[in-house]
Amino acid sequence: MSDNGASPVVVGISGASGSVMARGVIERLLEMGRPVVATASPAARMVWRDEMDESFGDALERWGDSGLFTHYAIGDMTAPIASGTFSVASMAVVPCSMATIAAIAVGLSDNLLRRAADVCIKERRRLVLVPRDTPLNAIHLENMANLSRLGATILPPAPAFYLKPQSVSDIVDFMVERTLYALGETEALPDAMRYKGSHDAGS
Repeated sequence: MSDNGASPVVVGISGASGSVMARGVIERLLEMGRPVVATASPAARMVWRDEMDESFGDALERWGDSGLFTHYAIGDMTAPIASGTFSVASMAVVPCSMATIAAIAVGLSDNLLRRAADVCIKERRRLVLVPRDTPLNAIHLENMANLSRLGATILPPAPAFYLKPQSVSDIVDFMVERTLYALGETEALPDAMRYKGSHDAGS
């Protein structure tokens, strides 16, 4: 655990597609000098293996070299983030599977990721969920609506087409910045990522 005195941001990685977004959020936070605590489900590790060129273990080792990063196993319910007495700044679950959405929505704290999210809700801390599924059925929508009413931010990875993204990387970078903004880690989106109105306005 980092000893720089700042409360860490928790990043939970569930077994939905979109591992690249989790990597982006963690690496941007570390670049900003923010301590990060992460936990990942077994399914998240499987998806990471299928989607990423770097192994999850290698990523953990690389992030650990920053001195700001801590990882806890998903089954480690003795980890500090399982308790509301441990101060964290906020939490993002990115990507967030529908199973994880459902579990958090009903208070099912059967692993460390879900327990850490439950702690954020009960302690009134920022919780950002980046759901990755489509189309969404009524069960998914009701679960997300309930979480929104509880104060969580539901942040689907929707591309900003008005920015004319040229690659998947452009879309991921935008979602990473949107996640940081929702977590309260940045005061605004980078200028290049802000909508500035139609060029045809007033014509």
